[in-house]
Amino acid sequence: MAHNHNHGHARNTGWILWLSLAATLAFTGFEVFAGLRSQSLALISDAGHNFTDALALLLAAVGFYLQGKPANQVKTYGYQRAGVIAAFLNASTLIVISIAIFWEAAVRIVHPEPVNDRIMLWVAVLALFLNSVIMLGLNSGQKEDINIRAAFIHMLGDALGAVAIIIGAIVIRFTGWTYMDPILSVAIGILIVYTAWDIIRESLNILLEGSPRGMELAKVTAAMSGIEGVLDVHDLHVWSLGASTHALSSHVLIEDMPPSSSERILKRINSVLCGFGIHHTTIQFEHVPCVLSDNGCRMTTGHTQVEDHGHQH
Repeated sequence: MAHNHNHGHARNTGWILWLSLAATLAFTGFEVFAGLRSQSLALISDAGHNFTDALALLLAAVGFYLQGKPANQVKTYGYQRAGVIAAFLNASTLIVISIAIFWEAAVRIVHPEPVNDRIMLWVAVLALFLNSVIMLGLNSGQKEDINIRAAFIHMLGDALGAVAIIIGAIVIRFTGWTYMDPILSVAIGILIVYTAWDIIRESLNILLEGSPRGMELAKVTAAMSGIEGVLDVHDLHVWSLGASTHALSSHVLIEDMPPSSSERILKRINSVLCGFGIHHTTIQFEHVPCVLSDNGCRMTTGHTQVEDHGHQH
């Protein structure tokens, strides 16, 4: 039942992404037209942000599809990192578009132009409604998937940008202060950079096989070392295969014993690691101490028989 529920949830998320993409592309074209008609840089900037949102949704949809594909003889871990790559590309495009917004805003501050505040207001209200609906649809998926979260943050940034444009349009309406338009553009650009940075940092950490966010290797090592029969844990590596799938490899020193006894230790180790969210493990048992060198692990005694047990769950 849970398996079918997960598949149904995945299908719903996929449809939401594709429908959101179509709606965002249509609105982006409309916002460009409205921005040119009203001479509003804030609207044109927001249209640029919306276009990157469309790109974000496209990459998220493709990434979501690929990361759900099963493993094969070539991609032995599957396509889980496709979503992470999509998230990194999404956030990177946001940084680039922000630089363009800052430049155009500086030009507008030096050479201010009149804007149509009425068009600004109603287009921003429509943008706020559209982005809120898309965010509602992506909310459940973004909590567990960095790829969906990148798309969600795009939409959140746009919703906040729409709120800023609404406020700016009201200010221009009652004060005539046209400098508000480029100032809003700068604020939107800063918001874009702020929301994108966390995604860039986390996705890059996964791609560089850094330790999973919030996981301390010292605690993992201590938990493994505390298992009865484990004498030492070294050469420990933990990395993320995807946004929420973690893997571990390690050398574990135990007493020389028959495989039936070491299997019990192995089961206890995997049980402890599951508590850290690590479900893919490769444990190499050693029966004599070794020292790490540039070429790997070198045994300190050459005459002792060494028996290794590899396990992958």
